[in-house]
Amino acid sequence: MRYLPRSERIMNTQSIVSKVWSFCTTLRDDGVGYGDYLTQLTYLIFLKMADEYSKPPYSRDVGIPEEFNWSSLKKETGSELEVHYVTTLRELGKKPDMLGQIFTKAQNHIQDPAKLKRLVGMVDDVNWVMMGSDTKGTIYEGLLEKNAEYTKSGAGQYFTPRDLIKTIVVCMRPEPNKTIADPACGTGGFFLHAYDFITDTNHYKLDKAQKAFLKNETFFGNEIVANTRRLCLMNMFLHNIGEIDGESLVSGDDSLIAQPSRTVDMVLANPPFGKKSSMTFTNEEGEQETDSLTYNRQDFWATTSNKQVNFVQHIRSMLKTTGRAAVVVPDNVLFEGGAGETVRKKLMASTELHTILRLPTGIFYANGVKANVLFFDNKPAQKGAWTKDIWFFDYRTNVHHTLKKKPMTMVDLQEFVDSYNPENRHKRTESWNEETNPEGRWRKYTHEEVLARDKTSLDIFWLKDKSLTDLENLPEPDVLAEEIIENMEAGLDSFRQVLASLNA
Repeated sequence: MRYLPRSERIMNTQSIVSKVWSFCTTLRDDGVGYGDYLTQLTYLIFLKMADEYSKPPYSRDVGIPEEFNWSSLKKETGSELEVHYVTTLRELGKKPDMLGQIFTKAQNHIQDPAKLKRLVGMVDDVNWVMMGSDTKGTIYEGLLEKNAEYTKSGAGQYFTPRDLIKTIVVCMRPEPNKTIADPACGTGGFFLHAYDFITDTNHYKLDKAQKAFLKNETFFGNEIVANTRRLCLMNMFLHNIGEIDGESLVSGDDSLIAQPSRTVDMVLANPPFGKKSSMTFTNEEGEQETDSLTYNRQDFWATTSNKQVNFVQHIRSMLKTTGRAAVVVPDNVLFEGGAGETVRKKLMASTELHTILRLPTGIFYANGVKANVLFFDNKPAQKGAWTKDIWFFDYRTNVHHTLKKKPMTMVDLQEFVDSYNPENRHKRTESWNEETNPEGRWRKYTHEEVLARDKTSLDIFWLKDKSLTDLENLPEPDVLAEEIIENMEAGLDSFRQVLASLNA
C-alpha cells in the first residue's frame, strides 16, 4: 500500500467525510435524521471491518455468524436486503461483549432498499482496517461533530467541545499504565484525547507492554443511552482502543446506582447537565407522574436528587487515594445550598480542590449552559482539610464565543494552560493584583476565605462586566442576540427545574 503524505491523507479524510455526509441529505427527504443516519453507518462500518478482519492476514473469528456477515448483506437487493438487514441487526444484538453492545436495540431507519444498497456500497468502497487509526478516527469524529451540530438538543448534549477536552487533557497530563474512567462518557471524547496525549512521542516513548495496556486496560466508561454508547464504542474502536472481539469497555449501567467496582488513577468527565434526576411512571388513574430519583449510597456525603452534585460525589469515590479528576459541572454545583454545600465542604476537606476554570457561554451545543471545570486530587484520610488554596481562572467575564462565528479554541485557553502550569502546578503566580492588574483572570483564594462565604459558595468572580459600564465594549449585535437567547433559555430551564421539584 502506497504511503500517503499527511496533506494527502487529510484531503482523503475530508473527502470521505464529505461523501458520507452528503448522502445524508438525500436520506433526509425520507425522514431519516442525522442521528439515525450515523447509527446506520456505525452498524455497516462495524460489519465491514469485521469482514476485513476475518480474511488474511488477520483471519480472526469476531463472532459474526456467516449468515449475517458482510458478504451475506452485500449480495442482497430490493426488499430482501431490507428484511435481511433487519434480521441481522436483531440477531447480532443478542451476542455478548462488544458485538452485542454495538447492536443493542438496533433498528433499521432506512426504508428505501435502493438507498440502503447505495449506503452498503459506499461503506464497501473503503478498506477500513488498512486505513490508519488516526484517519478512521478523524472521519468518525467529523461525523459525530456534524451530528452534534445539527441535533443541538439531542446528540449535542453528549458532545463536549473537543478543544475544551484537549485543554483539560493537556493540564491533567495522563500517563502510561494508569487507568482512566468517565462515568458519563458520551461519544468518548475524553478517552480519545487522553489516548492521543499518551501516544504522542513528544510526551512518552511507549514499549510493547505499555501499548497493550493502553489499548485494553486503560479506559473504562459508562453511558446509559444505548445509541450514544454504540457511537462511543465505535469511536474508540476506530481509534484503536479495545478489540473487535473483546469485552466492551463501556457499560450501559447507571454509574450512580452503586459504589464503583474499581478505583482508577484518573477521572475525566462532563456529566449530563439539565434536570434533576427523576423517573416518570403511570399512576393508577393512568396519568403520567414524575418522582424524584435519589441515590442512597453509604459512600456519599449527602443524599440529593441533584444529578450533578451526585456525580461529583461519585467521581471522588472512583479515585484511588492518589487519583486525580477533572470534571465539568454547571454553576449550581458551586453555589447550591443544603446537600450542595455539604458536598463542597467535604470535597475541600478530603481532596485537594486546587483549580476552577470558569467557562464562557456559547461553547456548548445546548444553549444557555454556564459551566466550570473542577480539578481535584484525591488524598488519604486526615484530620485537617487537604485543600489550602483554590486557584480560579475567570474565562467568562467579558468573553464572547459562539459556535459558528467565534468558536472557542485551544488558542483562547492557552493563557489558562500557562497559568495552570501542568509541569509543576505547585509553582503558580497570580495574574490578578488589586493595584497593578485588577483585570487579571488568575486569582487565588484560601480555604478559609471560601469557608467564610455564604453557603461556602465557590461561585467566585471579581472582574467587572464591561458591557454593563462601557457601551463601546458591547459585542456584535448577532453575538449579543445569541447571548440574550441563551440567558432566557437558561432562565426558563431553571424555572422548569423549580416546577419539577415542586411537583415531585
